[in-house]
Amino acid sequence: QLVESGGGLVQAGDSLRLSCAASGRISSYLMGWFRQAPGKEREFVAAINWNGDGTTYADSVKGRFTISRDNAKNTLYLQMNSLKPADTAVYICAAGSMSSRYTAYNSRGQGTQVTVSS
Repeated sequence: QLVESGGGLVQAGDSLRLSCAASGRISSYLMGWFRQAPGKEREFVAAINWNGDGTTYADSVKGRFTISRDNAKNTLYLQMNSLKPADTAVYICAAGSMSSRYTAYNSRGQGTQVTVSS
């Protein structure tokens, strides 16, 4: 089970750090973040390999967002800086792949809402 937290309402330019706590060990899982805005397709955000030394990002967040993990705490993170109104979405963590395709992941959380006001 994956449970996201850390979302909220912020202003443009602010930062947020999302967390995704797993009920089991994550050290053997590739993991990623996705987001879905109202009326839009679900979008890949970032992914990370088993020990955290390999990451990939969507062009829309590259240079602003950082994905990381703490396997000892069984937690995945997404540090989001310089937030824009276009980043407003429900953010969902997922386990099992580093693909940009949501269906490649075999476990997903319920999501946490991030709202960025202008």
